[in-house]
Parts: sequence; C-alpha cells; structure tokens
Amino acid sequence: MSIRTLAGPSLACTLLLVPLTGCASAHGRPSGQGRPAAPAPAPHRTPTPAHQRPPELDAGETLAGRLGVTTGNASIAFAKGRKGDALILAVRCQGPGRMEVAVRPVHVSFPLDCRAGRTGTVYNQVNTGGAEDGGVASVEAPPSVRWSMTIGRGTPPREEPPGGDT
Repeated sequence: MSIRTLAGPSLACTLLLVPLTGCASAHGRPSGQGRPAAPAPAPHRTPTPAHQRPPELDAGETLAGRLGVTTGNASIAFAKGRKGDALILAVRCQGPGRMEVAVRPVHVSFPLDCRAGRTGTVYNQVNTGGAEDGGVASVEAPPSVRWSMTIGRGTPPREEPPGGDT
C-alpha cells in the first residue's frame, strides 16, 4: 500500500471525527479504540542446505547474475563487466542426467553430468574476447536434474609459459 493510499482515509477520518465517532482507520479498527496489536513473531527459518543454494564466488570476484535452484531449461542474463574481466560460471547440480550450458555472446558451451544423490559443483572461467560483455547463459536440463548457477566477474588467471616449470 502506498503512503498516498493511507493518507486519504486518515485525512477523511480526521475531518469527520467531529461529527462522527465511529470512523475506522486504514487498518479497519475504529480510531482511538484499543491498543496497537502486538507485532507478529518472526517466522522460524531453517538454514538452506549448501546443495540447495547457488554456488558462491571467491573473494575478489563480483556477482553478475544468479539463479536459485531450478529444474528443466532456463536462461540467466548477466551484467557487463570491466574491460579485461574474465567471466566465471559456477554451476551446481544434483539428480540423474546431463545438462548443457551455452553462453552468449562468447560462444562457449559445456556439458555437465549430474548424479542422483550427489551434488556436484563446477567452476568455469572464460577469458576470451567479449567476455567482459553482458549476455545470457542458457541451460538445457532434464526435469530430473535440480541445478543453480552463479555468474561472476574476476581477474583472469595468469598464463603460464608452455612447457611447464623451468
């Protein structure tokens, strides 16, 4: 309810109080009668298990998009990053089946095999041209798979020279 909506009945009650004694407030209780109702107790909330929450990003990474536990196909829009940012895709899934993740505009896709009774989380970092642009991550998954996704931005990993340690 907006303040303007509440102000109308209150003003009308104030103006009509002199000739009328039973004017009701915006909450349905006659004005001036009784005491305010006690606040409702806060609902009891149990913590959400980790396998039912979207994956978290690492320190120093920023959130660009997130979708909570979902089944079936869905798409997640993500925000534009700074020039040089890498795109981070963290996907968590549980249930028998294979999901496919496709990311536009960077033209990246990857499969993810999910298992019954086991929650798996995969982090992929994309550092290609256009990774700093906004876009959409689309997921194709069977109804048997519960999944969530967090999309972030971060500093690209340092590239190591070919040939390993020297």
